[in-house]
Order: sequence, then C-alpha cells, then structure tokens
Amino acid sequence: MLARTAVLAAARGFAQTPPQPASHNEEITRYVAGWVAGARFSDIPPAVLELGKKSVLDGFGVALAGSVAETGGIVRRYLGTLGLSSGSATVIGSGIKCPARFAAFANACAMHADDYDDTQLAVAEDRVYGLLTHPTTPCLAAALAVAEGSRASGRDLTLAYHLGVEVECKIAEAIAPRHYEEGFHSTGTCGPFAAAATTAKLRGLSAGQIARVLGIAASQSSGLRENFGTMTKPFQAGHAAESGVVATDFGALGWTAAENILEAPRGFFQAAGGGYDAGAIFHKLGSPWTFVSPGVSIKPFPSGSLTHPGMTLARRLIHEHQIRAEQVESVEVGTNRNMPTALIHHQPKDSLQAKFSMEFCMAALLLYGKAGLAEFTDEVVNRPEVQAMIRRVHFGVNAEAERAGYNKMTTIIDIRLKDGRVISGRADFGKGSPADPMTYDEVAEKFRDAAAFARWPDRKAAAIVDMVHRIEDLPDVRALMELCAS
Repeated sequence: MLARTAVLAAARGFAQTPPQPASHNEEITRYVAGWVAGARFSDIPPAVLELGKKSVLDGFGVALAGSVAETGGIVRRYLGTLGLSSGSATVIGSGIKCPARFAAFANACAMHADDYDDTQLAVAEDRVYGLLTHPTTPCLAAALAVAEGSRASGRDLTLAYHLGVEVECKIAEAIAPRHYEEGFHSTGTCGPFAAAATTAKLRGLSAGQIARVLGIAASQSSGLRENFGTMTKPFQAGHAAESGVVATDFGALGWTAAENILEAPRGFFQAAGGGYDAGAIFHKLGSPWTFVSPGVSIKPFPSGSLTHPGMTLARRLIHEHQIRAEQVESVEVGTNRNMPTALIHHQPKDSLQAKFSMEFCMAALLLYGKAGLAEFTDEVVNRPEVQAMIRRVHFGVNAEAERAGYNKMTTIIDIRLKDGRVISGRADFGKGSPADPMTYDEVAEKFRDAAAFARWPDRKAAAIVDMVHRIEDLPDVRALMELCAS
C-alpha cells in the first residue's frame, strides 16, 4: 500500500519526501510563522481589502441564517450544559457570551450550517473540482471571538482575518490532492491552521510562538467528507475554528510542539496527503493573494458549491426559455467523474442531504424558479411534486465535462420537454465566482435575505452592512458584535 501511494504521488508531481534540500524542507513552517508575525496592514493591497469585505459581510449573513438552523439550537443547548459563568465573546444571533473558544465553535458551525459560506478556488489543474476550502468560516469565527475579548480594532481584525485566509488557502493548495480525494474535509483539516494564524496574530505572538501554535493546531486537524449532508459537516468547521483558538491559548502559555509540522516526514503534509508541492506555499503567501488569484467564490445558493454552475445555468435556461415544470419530460446533468462523489444524495430525504443533491437543486429551480434558504427545508424536500421531479433528473458523468479538467466545475444540462424540444447549455463556473463575481451591493442583498430569514431587526442588519464596508475605521470591534447579539 505504501509503495502504491508513493507511485501515485510521484505520478501527480508530488513526492513522499519533497525533492528540495533538507534546509528548504525545514523552513516551510517557520516561513509561514515568520510571515504571519511580520505582516502589517499596509502589506494588504486595497483590491484585496475590498474583496475581503465582501466575504466578511457574507460571513455575518450566513452566521445569522445558521443561528436559526437546528444545529444552532443544539449548539446553544450544549453551551448551556457547560456551566460557563462568564465570557467576552458573542454567539451570533443570541444573547449568549462565552469564552472565545466556544464562541468560535458556535459561530463557525452557524456560518457553515447551510453550506452557504464562501469557497476557495484552486490553481493546479489536478485539484479536484477546482475548489478546496471554505476559507472565511474558520478565520472569521476565530478572529471575531478573540478580537471582541481583546477590544481589537477593525484594522487589527481585518489584518488577522486576511492572514488566516491566506495561510489556509496556500496550505490547501500545497498538500497532495490525495488528501481530498480519499476523504478528508479540507475545511476541517486546513481550517485549524487558519484559525491559529488569525488568533496568534491578534494576540501578538512571536514567530517562534506561532510555529509552535501551528504544531498544536496540526494535531487537532480533522474532518471527513463522508459526513457531508449531515450536521457533522458544520461541526467540522466549528472544530477548526475552536482548535485555532485553543492552539493559540496553549502556545501563548508556553506549550511546546514540533516547529516543522507542515513539512516534516511525519508531519501534516505527509501524514494527511502523502506529499506536497513546496512551490505552492514557500514564498507564495501574499504573492499573489488568494483573494486576487485564483480568487474566492461567494455562494448564490445554500448548497454545495459543485451544484452552483449547474444551478446558475439552469436558472438562466428556465428564464430565457420560460420553461414550466409541467413541460419537462426529463433533465440530464453531466459533470466530471469526481463531482458525483461529493453530490452523493440522489434521492434526498431532508434539507441537509438536499444540499448535496444535484437532483433536488434542479427540481427546486424547475418547480419554484428559485432555490434559497426557504427551499432547503425538510418540508419542501419531501413534497410529492419535488420527489416526483427529482425522479426526472438524471445526474452522471459527461465526457465533455470530464475533458474540461478538474480545475473547473463544468456542468452540461439537457432539458427534454414533452413537445420534443431539448434545451441545452454548459457552465464552467457559477454566479459569485471570480469569473462572474458579486458586487458588494449584491452580497449586501444576500446578507439582508439571510438576516430576514433569521428574523433579525432591519435596523441592525442595515448597520452591519454599513459597518463592514468601513470596518478598517472601527476603533473597537465590539460595536460590530453588539449588532449581532439579541
């Protein structure tokens, strides 16, 4: 088995022991730690700051929406059993304040509860689906929890958030694709490093301390794709955010850990991926910033990202050709061979399964012309007309989509009507991707919809939109968090 792993890794351009000199190998974790420790707000280009604001606002919106999910209630009940008598960090959408680690967990769970949070695109063509992590959730949830307690400024929060996103995305780019292909959930596994970098920066740790914090975070890295479509997928994002806070707490107290945890022969890259590409991370942090290239996608639909090119295309075809559900004989949806391994629920029975069901997504759009938070509910999924339409949707591998490569989410749709017509189209990316980005105003509209879904007061929602737009001017982030508390 080990020999087979080595052959596969080598065939993909990765080696179980990277080919660089040993001194180079030993520098990767320390390089990351030094970059985080030395980074300044002025190092972030204005274009990156503006892109980041969209993702931060989006994070607040999906957190509010997720706070009213069933998982939100369970998390709050769990917090109530811990006997916590004090805390400085807000659990978004509630009146609860608790220690930072637990607020980070709760808020990251909420941000990922509806699978509505942003996604990282990839550079390398062998990266399955062309996306890797949900970058904002672990970083923002951890950053808010620590920043609120330390009365950090909006500028400090913004810097720490951007550093965390960059570290997370570059680590995800570097690890061999086997990591994701064979079952790891990269938000859960790479997210602890992001949250650790974010919180360590906010707490002003040195480069040496941050290297040890990354070592602690690595031993908390976890998450499996088999849990997609269940409550444990957002749990994995919550655990990532909490793990980063805990790693920083212990690192600040002098806890020791390996200081070469990323590149070591028994470290993260090797153990979790079977290899890595040093060139994807070494001297690549902020060069270029991931927000600029290849970019981060903001979701227009509360479902797995792999459904979004097809949903964007289907919505356009339905509108342009004025297709009504009763006209549809069948729908063929074709993708590359990897996408069905994540979109695994072909006959979903609840809202969580529906988020990873191409069949449901097509059915909702055909029946209702939309697929938002109100459609992804257990009640809607189990309506007779929805289940009947699901049976008309056939999802599988398409040769053309397979040839397009895995750095795209190519989706080809053929809608066969009862009168014999076939309405067809192809999409490589969806709305909200860097190829078709949302403006700040469009993200604000998504935020307001999410806030309304959570029955959040309009006054507070409007103030959050305004405050995030000028977040670098905030003297104290507590003013922003007060708007997120009931």
